[in-house]
Amino acid sequence: MTTLAHPRPRPQRAVLRLHRPALLGWAVFVIVVCGLLLCVGGPLTDTAVMDPAKIQRYKDWNNYTTSAVLAAPFLIAAWSGATLTSRELENGTAQLAWTQSISPARWLTAKLALPAVLITVGSGLLVGLHHWAWSRGQGRTYAAKQWHNIGTYSANGTTVVALALSGLVAGALLGLLTRSSPASLAGAMCVPALLWGAVTLATPYLWPTVTTVSSLKLYTAGGSGMSVSEGLLTSTGARIADPGCGSDTDKTCRTLYEKLDAVSYFNDYHPYSHYWPLQLTATAIVLAVTAAMTVAAFRLLKRRTGPAPARKAAAV
Repeated sequence: MTTLAHPRPRPQRAVLRLHRPALLGWAVFVIVVCGLLLCVGGPLTDTAVMDPAKIQRYKDWNNYTTSAVLAAPFLIAAWSGATLTSRELENGTAQLAWTQSISPARWLTAKLALPAVLITVGSGLLVGLHHWAWSRGQGRTYAAKQWHNIGTYSANGTTVVALALSGLVAGALLGLLTRSSPASLAGAMCVPALLWGAVTLATPYLWPTVTTVSSLKLYTAGGSGMSVSEGLLTSTGARIADPGCGSDTDKTCRTLYEKLDAVSYFNDYHPYSHYWPLQLTATAIVLAVTAAMTVAAFRLLKRRTGPAPARKAAAV
């Protein structure tokens, strides 16, 4: 009696073959944006420092590249929602693969694993070069944005990588749920947007703030960074709103502060040293949501397909 063993199919190769245009498109996108970031952080920054008349070009291309980095999670979500799982479920090729000794779980793992690696590497490279390009302008030109600018803050850190992965998983999950490319595309693009919005709103509260108390002789509260709360302190230590009058060296302002019993400014804020604690905490939150969506995708697939089909072996 002779046992004939069939070679095990390799779904990773199938993923590469099926999604080769998208993977090549991602590679081209990363290479082009990386090249532009090298220009922004190199010659464009140097030119802006030496010739203030050309600062606008630096500012424009800095905005373009920042927008490109921030667009990456949405591009990935659109691709994932449109093609990663929904299209194969629509045309029946997924069901065919499950009858050829590839379990649904293994099929989904292959769908997610290779793109996840390429997305992590590519988006990580974009973020790293964006941070480098931004740092090249700090202290050299006034056109360089502050670290807590919303776009700059996001494009400079690891949250973008986590959002890109969330777009990938959201597309796969919604493809399994809807089995409709248009519906899963639209839904998947909403996930990074909602997560980014939620994280942006929550960011100031993800890490303890630093409080600076400053004299009313200043025109505004002291402390430089991401301001969370600022105003006036009374003689009893109570916090009240700042009417925005200015320094108490002005007689009118001094009279107003006396009526309010205000003795100093206060400012609760995050200095630049809080950048990475804030970023990593936000990244962990997004990754936790992404992990939950991944578990939900596998459970949904198992519920809809049942146990993995038993492998068949031919014996003679």
